[in-house]
Amino acid sequence: MPDPAAPQGAPSAPPTPPVPLAALLAREELGLRLVAGVPEPSDADSVRIQWVHTSEMADPYPYLLGGELLLTAGVLLKDPEMYAARVVEAGGAAIGFGVAPVYDTVPDALVAACERHRLPLLEVPPKTPFTAIARAVWGLMAQARLREVRRVSEAQQGLAGAAARPDPVPAVLQQLASRLGGWAVLLAPDGSALHVAGRAPSREAREALGRLARVVSPGPEDQEPVEEAAAPPAFRAGAARTEAGAPSGAARRAPSSATDTVGRTHLAAYALGGGGLVLGVAAEGREPGGHTVAGVAVVLLSLLTAPHLGADASGRTTALVRLLLGGAPAEVARDLGPGPWTVVHGTRPGQPDRIAASALGAALGSTLVDTDGDTVRVLLSGDRRIEPQPGWTLGVSAPATAEDLGTADTAAARALRRAEANRVPLARQRDAGLGELVSPDEAAVHARTLLAPVAGSPALTETLRVWLSLHGSWDRTAVALGVHRNTVRQRIARCGSLLGVDLDDADVRMELWFALRYS
Repeated sequence: MPDPAAPQGAPSAPPTPPVPLAALLAREELGLRLVAGVPEPSDADSVRIQWVHTSEMADPYPYLLGGELLLTAGVLLKDPEMYAARVVEAGGAAIGFGVAPVYDTVPDALVAACERHRLPLLEVPPKTPFTAIARAVWGLMAQARLREVRRVSEAQQGLAGAAARPDPVPAVLQQLASRLGGWAVLLAPDGSALHVAGRAPSREAREALGRLARVVSPGPEDQEPVEEAAAPPAFRAGAARTEAGAPSGAARRAPSSATDTVGRTHLAAYALGGGGLVLGVAAEGREPGGHTVAGVAVVLLSLLTAPHLGADASGRTTALVRLLLGGAPAEVARDLGPGPWTVVHGTRPGQPDRIAASALGAALGSTLVDTDGDTVRVLLSGDRRIEPQPGWTLGVSAPATAEDLGTADTAAARALRRAEANRVPLARQRDAGLGELVSPDEAAVHARTLLAPVAGSPALTETLRVWLSLHGSWDRTAVALGVHRNTVRQRIARCGSLLGVDLDDADVRMELWFALRYS
């Protein structure tokens, strides 16, 4: 039975799991009797109650959110057909009709109307107050929430244990399939199945799951999947097709997950990081907490499959060994992958942990991640366009050679400070401009001479640099440096005094900015 459509503008379902109507009917102390709307009492298990609402309005539609068990004694029941139709239109789950004190029995006209609209109708005996029904529903919801929390907690422990095994990826998939009572598959970017676990669903469901994988990880329309014995032919064919109606070659931002239903089989596809890997799940029905359990598996698999997103593990190992044995960093960098290189610095509210840092690296397509206090640094090979990431503030360097990685790291740090000061999600390294017309050696000599009076104070030098980059804004400089605006004013005044210049002069500012670029 499909979920009823909630009225337009209604809020989403409550965080507590809905209660099957059959569970409420099973409470003998309530004495509820199903009189219409459901062919057999056993079918009431498919009807879900999300709220309980009592109303004696002639038209309850404006007061319903969808999913309610609407309790009424029929005080203003004038048109049973209209009443039942309006409850269905509002998305109500069922009607509970109290047979006292207005009516001695449930009106036949209301029974007939509910039968026509397939709206479950319950007879509430005189001895049962409406508050007792509401209390029973809340109690059943609390029990369901407790079961869901326990299920999710046990699943998290099982998945974490599987991730620690020698064969973590197949183990996590097997654990996920077992916890969800379905099928789990890890798909390569070309649509082929790398690992599968659990009992495979129908061919139609596999094809639909393949199409979902293309939604979260779209590729060229003419891309053919690699043959894989572990993947059924029907699934491989479905995975190779793009979503119906999608424009050919159109650039679009793919969602991180997508769901569908084939018969009673619920399907879900989740993108793993930024390397094109997809986790596909097929399960009979939707158990409470299932999406949370799948989310835990997504995080674990994203971390476990991180080598697919950047340089291979052997290359990183080679680079580390050569560096420890005295190799030059510029030479070691070549073992990590082809250049040019881009450095990204990122911050987010709260100090990022290793999982958050790895997630940022996965989203950017690299496993070369370092966490330095409040800042995460990511090193990416190849010339690629870095886009903003939700929840992060990023500074991005220009592509650089291995020999210039130190300069790129500094440029990314400066870009990050500019992004924080301007309150934008991403800032990029600015081009050198006219500075390219001057010999770097001559510019460095000039910079050392001009800035010598403040060179011994990194705080003054950095404050002057940030202040000039933000066009003399006291407030934005204070934000970028994390100090009070009066501190900025005092430092800039001190700089002007030590340098013996008028910092209100545009020519002076230009010359100092030029010198700071080469200091």
